[in-house]
Amino acid sequence: MPERFNLLEGKLSFDHEQEGFRWRASRLGPLLGAALIGGTVYELDAGERTFPYHFHHGEEEWLLVLSGTPGLRTPEGERTLKAGDVVCFPEGPDGAHVLRGPGRVLILSADREPNVTEYPDSDKVKVWPPGKVFRQADAVDYWDGE
Repeated sequence: MPERFNLLEGKLSFDHEQEGFRWRASRLGPLLGAALIGGTVYELDAGERTFPYHFHHGEEEWLLVLSGTPGLRTPEGERTLKAGDVVCFPEGPDGAHVLRGPGRVLILSADREPNVTEYPDSDKVKVWPPGKVFRQADAVDYWDGE
């Protein structure tokens, strides 16, 4: 029988913070025995954000607001969400987003590697693994150095 976890009744371990911005997260995959879909609950105080404005190549994400009134910025502009709202961020530039607290949200995505993420505001690209971040201005020709 598949594992079960109730987001409203179960206790989550919020144990992650990162330099430059603060958030608490709890990964649900290990609780459920998941291998292909990842889910993380983020608990954000007012003004805190999940990550900088970004989008993914080859991966869409879903957002479910569990509580609070988080602010969401997408290519269409900014809006305030409420508990029960579900938003899909498609792969590519149309799926760019950043989320600011206050609120508790669940973000779901395919848990695959490699993952390429672009940050349009700072013109950077992250490749995971190995977790390296590059400025697009440093791009070279395909045959450079070959």
